[in-house]
Parts: sequence; C-alpha cells; structure tokens
Amino acid sequence: MNIDKVLQILLEDCDGDKAENFLRFLSGKLWNLYDEYLMDKIKMAECEIAWNLNIPNAKENQTYNQTVEMPVLSSDKIAGVDIVLESITGLDEETHGLLLSVAPDGKSFSITGTPSLESFRKDGATAQSTFELTLRYVFTGIEMPSDRPVLEKKVPFVINQDPRKLWKDIPVDWDNMSEPKYKKDDTQSEYIKVEALPDGTPQKDIVAASKRGRSHAQEGKPRDDHFKMIHTDNGWYIMAVADGAGSAKFSREGSRIACEESVNYCIVQLNNNKDFENAIAKYDEQKGDSETDVRKIVGDYIYKIVGTAAFKAHKAINAEAALTQNQPKLYATTLLLTICKKFPFGWFLASFWVGDGAICLYDRKAHSAKILGVPDEGEYAGQTRFLTMPEIFKDASSLYQRLRFNIVDDFTALFLMTDGVSDPKFETDANLNNPDKWDALWNDLKENGVELTDDNEASKDQLLGWLDFWSPGNHDDRTIAILYEGEDAITEEKSEADEPNIENSVEDKNNE
Repeated sequence: MNIDKVLQILLEDCDGDKAENFLRFLSGKLWNLYDEYLMDKIKMAECEIAWNLNIPNAKENQTYNQTVEMPVLSSDKIAGVDIVLESITGLDEETHGLLLSVAPDGKSFSITGTPSLESFRKDGATAQSTFELTLRYVFTGIEMPSDRPVLEKKVPFVINQDPRKLWKDIPVDWDNMSEPKYKKDDTQSEYIKVEALPDGTPQKDIVAASKRGRSHAQEGKPRDDHFKMIHTDNGWYIMAVADGAGSAKFSREGSRIACEESVNYCIVQLNNNKDFENAIAKYDEQKGDSETDVRKIVGDYIYKIVGTAAFKAHKAINAEAALTQNQPKLYATTLLLTICKKFPFGWFLASFWVGDGAICLYDRKAHSAKILGVPDEGEYAGQTRFLTMPEIFKDASSLYQRLRFNIVDDFTALFLMTDGVSDPKFETDANLNNPDKWDALWNDLKENGVELTDDNEASKDQLLGWLDFWSPGNHDDRTIAILYEGEDAITEEKSEADEPNIENSVEDKNNE
C-alpha cells in the first residue's frame, strides 16, 4: 500500500478544507508523539549515564593538567548510543588561570594551567573556591528532538586555596596600644662585612634576619623575636638571638633587652682582654695533656664574661619590670648568646643557651654539626625555660650547665636561630644532631636565593625573604643569624682528617 492509498482511505468522504485540517491535526499529533518517543529514549540514555567524572581538585598556584574522559554507555537498552561533548564552560584563563578544551572526537575534555583565585579576593574576603562547569553534549545513535538539540550537565570543580593566601597581614595598631608600647618593627635584618686581612685572606661575615610570624600578623600582634650582633675592632664576633614568649605581654621588649644587654656587656669585657686570650692560647697548647687547670681558667673566664652577660640581661629585664610595675614573667624570653674569635691556632667559641631554638657549629666539608648546648624545656612537654626565671641563675652550677666552649680548626657556619626556624627545619631535638639535616638547611638557603658569598651585603634581604618559607603548622616569629665564610672564599686545602673538635661544658670542666 502506497502513501496515496493511505491518504485516500483517511480522507474518504472529506471535502478539501476538512481533509487539510485533519492532516494538520494528525501531523501535529504524530510529531508530538514522536518527540515524546525521542525524549523517552534520551531520558533512558541519561539514566544510564554514570556521571562519575572524578575531576581532581586543583591547588592554587600549582600547575594543573587533567584530561577527563566522558562516560561510556554500555547498557543493552541503548545499544549503539554514545555521548559526544560539544562544549564546556565555567572557567577561563583570565579569571581562573585555567583553560578548558574539548577533544576533537568529543570523548574527553582537558583542564590546564596554573589556577589563581586572586580575582575573587575582594576587600580581604575569603575567595570562592568551588565553581560550576557546564557540559553541553549530544547523543549519537539517537535523533535529538528539535526543542532540545543539545543537553547540559552541571558538575562542580574545586580550586583549593593556597593556604598562604588565607593568612592576613594586619598591621599592629600602635596608636591604640596601651603603655608601655615597646614599639618594634615587623622585620629586622643586618649584614656585617668584615674586611679581608692585609694579605687578602677573606674573613667570615655575619648576616641575620628576623620576621614577624604569620600567626602574629593574622591577629595584628607585634614581632616578639630579636637579635643583635657585632664584630669588634679586636676581632671578636658576638651574636645573640632571643624569642619572646608569645603568652607574655611584653616579651618583645624582654627579647630586645636580652640581646642588647648581653651583647653590650660582652663588648666591654672582651675589649683588650689579653689575659683571657692568653688563657685560650695556653689551653690550646696543652690540649690532650693534663689540662684540668687551664680548662678551669678558661671556664672561669667564660662564666665571668658570657655567663655574667646573660645574668646582666636577666637583671635588666627585672629592672624594667619594676620600673613599669609589671611582673618579670611578662617579659619572658629565651636567649642564645655566642662569642667567637679566630686565633692562629684555630677558632675559639663560647656560648650560653636558655630556652628552645638552636646554636650549631656546622662544617660542610667534614660533614659535622656540633650543637653548642641543649634545647631545654620546662617541667611539662611543650614548655620551655626563659631567661626571666629565677632558677636559671639560682647557683653557679645552674649557670655553668648552660655554658659551652669549643676550639676548632675551621667551620662553614655558626648558626643561631629561634624555634620559628628550628622547629620546621628540624622537627625534633634529635635531628639537631644530624649533619644531614644541616646539609639540607645549607642547601635550602642556597637554592632559595640566599647567596652566602663573601662581602654580599644583599644577603640580609635575601635571608629576610627566605624566612617567608612555607611549613604547615609552623607560623611563629622567625629569626636566624649566620656567621659564615663565603663559599667563593673557601679553599679545598682542608683535609677530611681534621683533628676532632675540643668541646666541653664548663660544668664538666670544673667537675674533673
């Protein structure tokens, strides 16, 4: 039966107008039924799609490159039907730093680039991090209805914020701070260039930097760390770093007083102190022999100079507390203090240490790291001891335990640092004694823009920038001081079979 016969039967006994109206009605009805049929097939196909795209989250400021496969339809109900992606929107390079692209066969799409959320940080608000991707696709093997030629699927896409961007840098409101203000800058950096000897031999230089921690900046609190260092006309290097206790209201002033008073006292005591230097030389001559007496003499000098310097700082803090009618514990601070000088026979170093942080004599060539003291904690885990505590100076033995001295042929660097640096870089006290960890720190400095070369005055700014390193969970103030010989000045003459270091705590010396 052909189409003419069908029409003859349908339109029998109908005039022209009636037949035309009937055909129009029938056409519309059938087309609607056909569209419904198509939509039913599409709905069936959509029900068979497993939209498990598993798009990995992107991380802000980290390169992202992902290809995402479209779902595959494998049900017998819709055999021969495939999904073809026509377009995808929701991200763009200018706003998000990411480019969306569809594969030529429409079977996958790619997200590439380095994501950024800066466009969404307005007036200090936390940036949006979840976005909506719109996938526009069609089915092959199914005729698409005229009113829905393209289908859409919304899927979420997450850009995890750079945790550094979540921290605020709120200025300290000094104007509205109660007295005494004890105003302190957010950063401190210094470089001391020591001129070469007349014969051209390079000397060790000192560089130090201190930076307000993110946890302090987040709340608009001042920096509590401090440092002071000097190279005297008679060749002594004197260095001090201090970490004011975060829980102590005026610890920023306590750390300043500790550094200033202890270093200034050492300057006076080491000025033209030939007797002390002669005692050091005599001790070096007798090392390995019966040296108890000369060691005691050197130890007594260390007690009188370095130990008394720490005690003077303790007393100065107490005096400031009394002047302002505050408790000394409100000025609580650690103190790491060293004196150091080059002699014809080698380097002499002495130190005082109370609290956490680290003092280390590091020799890269010998692959050695000598810790000049012990990070001391309080009665309970997580506590530390402070210079302001009376028990630190309750008797001579207590003070002697915190003093050390060494004579070494040479070294790469003398490090002093607060726990804002030592905690993230070493994690445990045991690691402080691991030379590999100090090698890693030395390389970290070099590889991240700190040029520890001879006469490099820019190193103070480089070191300050380095202190901004990221370490999850470690956001305290950071301070580090380094006495070093520039790598460009280090010769290869030093044998790996150097004589071992002479190290003694002053207390051990007096007990023998």
